Amino acid sequence: MGITGMIYMVTMVFSLIVLILSSSKAQQYDYFQFTQQYQPAVCNSNPTPCKDSPDKLFTVHGLWPSNSSGPHPHNCTNTTVKSQTIRSLKAQLEIIWPNVLNRNDHVGFWSRQWAKHGTCASPALKSDMQYFQTVINMYTTQKQNVSKILSRANIKPNGTTKALTDIQNAIRNRNNNMMPKLKCKNNSGIPELVEVSFCGDSNLTQFINCPHPFLPGSPYFCPGHVQY
Repeated sequence: MGITGMIYMVTMVFSLIVLILSSSKAQQYDYFQFTQQYQPAVCNSNPTPCKDSPDKLFTVHGLWPSNSSGPHPHNCTNTTVKSQTIRSLKAQLEIIWPNVLNRNDHVGFWSRQWAKHGTCASPALKSDMQYFQTVINMYTTQKQNVSKILSRANIKPNGTTKALTDIQNAIRNRNNNMMPKLKCKNNSGIPELVEVSFCGDSNLTQFINCPHPFLPGSPYFCPGHVQY
C-alpha cells in the first residue's frame, strides 16, 4: 500500500472512531424528565426579579435526557435550532414554553434548552423539530399539563399550603401511578412548589417512577405541606 493509500486508510479509521464516539455520547441516557415550572415560584426564588408579571401556571422548563446513575448528558453536539423550526412552532411554544424570567428572549431560552438537552435526545428524538413537537404533544394532546391536572383535582393556585400527598396523587392518577419528582424552594420560610417532573423511559413510550427525589437536607426538598 502506498503512502496515499495509507493516509486515506488512517483518515477513514479516524473518522469512523469520531463517529462512533459522537453517537455513543448522544445516547448516554436511560430516561427522560419532562419538567414544568410554576411561574410565580420561579420569580419568587430568582435573585433577579422577573421582567413581566408571572401567570399562575405551570409551563414547560424542558425535556431532559437523564441517567439513573452517573452524570446526565449535556451539549452532545454543536447543532443549533433551525430558524424554520422556530417559525413553524413559535406560536405554540410561546404559550406552553415561555421564558418566564425574560419574555423578550423566548427564542434564546428554547435555543439553550436544545443545545444543552435536545442535542442529547437521539435516538428517541432525532431532530430539533421532533424534539420541540414532542414537548408540544406531551403538554397538550397527551395532557401532561400540571396546572390542568391539579385543577381537576380541585388543587388551586391560591398561595395557600397544600398537602404534598394530594399533589402527588393527582399527578399519579394521570401517569399510571408513577411517582413524579417535585422541587421546592424556601420563600420567606415557607416551602413553595417550584417544579414538577414526569419521568418516562428512554423511548418515551411509558411513564416510570422518577429517580433521585430530593431528600431531606436538600434545598429543593418538599416537606409534607407546600405552598401553591
